[in-house]
Amino acid sequence: MIRDVDLTAHIGRIVLQNPVLAASGTFGFGPEYRAHVDMRRLGGIAVKGVAVDSWSGNPPPRVWETPSGLLNSIGLQNPGVRAFIRDDLPFLRELGTVLVVNVIGHTVDEYRRVSECLARESGIAALEVNISCPNIKEGGMQFGHDPDRAFEVVRAVVETAGRPVWVKLSPNTDRVLEVGQAAQSAGAAALTAINTLLGMAIDLDRRRPALGGGSGGLSGPAIRPVGVRVVYEVSRRIPLPVVGMGGIETARDALEYFMAGASAVMVGTATFGRPDAMTRVIDDLPEILRQYGFGSVAEAVGAAHPPAKGEADEH
Repeated sequence: MIRDVDLTAHIGRIVLQNPVLAASGTFGFGPEYRAHVDMRRLGGIAVKGVAVDSWSGNPPPRVWETPSGLLNSIGLQNPGVRAFIRDDLPFLRELGTVLVVNVIGHTVDEYRRVSECLARESGIAALEVNISCPNIKEGGMQFGHDPDRAFEVVRAVVETAGRPVWVKLSPNTDRVLEVGQAAQSAGAAALTAINTLLGMAIDLDRRRPALGGGSGGLSGPAIRPVGVRVVYEVSRRIPLPVVGMGGIETARDALEYFMAGASAVMVGTATFGRPDAMTRVIDDLPEILRQYGFGSVAEAVGAAHPPAKGEADEH
């Protein structure tokens, strides 16, 4: 008899109907995908970054295809928090799925002000503090590479959010564990990992950097081994739920992240080529979990970690 597989995922006190969310930065604010995806089937949606005021983003070209990946230099273009609340939040509330709002800023005060505006709004399950974007000159990675500054910005959001705060970690630093620990000390409820890797391509015809912003963030299957490594290290050392991302295209990719220690995953770049990539992962998860002997997502989380001392002694 084939047992049912429980896809329920828990990120702190937030319960997801399944462990697959849309990643921030690739799903817009949702309406762009409604003709292609039944968004009510998703475990959740992390919308693109929201700032205090509108940001125009970086000059074009903004995207450049690479082997097994994509470079982008969007520069976190967004309409600002007030426009998001007025124009986008009503649609997102109607979906009935878990909504995570990605928060961005150039300064600690800007992060705090976005959080204060959103604190008055219903229908938002969590805020994701983006301290790891490589495509802006001020803020972003400046906070994500310095544990003290990371603590400061996360604490500012935690104090004003009125809901769980997730923190998005950067792979572009050798202090990722220290930054994650600082986020935990500041009151973060979960960590998300990873953001894009800093990279560059050259346009041979123009003899110039291919992206208008010069360098950009590399995403796609090429970065999956880096994401898995960060999730593995962070989940073993920091007692917070981790949401993994980076190069996930299939249910097998998702299972790799679960076994590395992720409690849920986000799918991003894959949706550019296949808008239904997330629902395909959801559909295929029960069978891949069964194949590897798991009756639930929870059973798979951290399965690749070394056994605790007591467990090792029993064997």
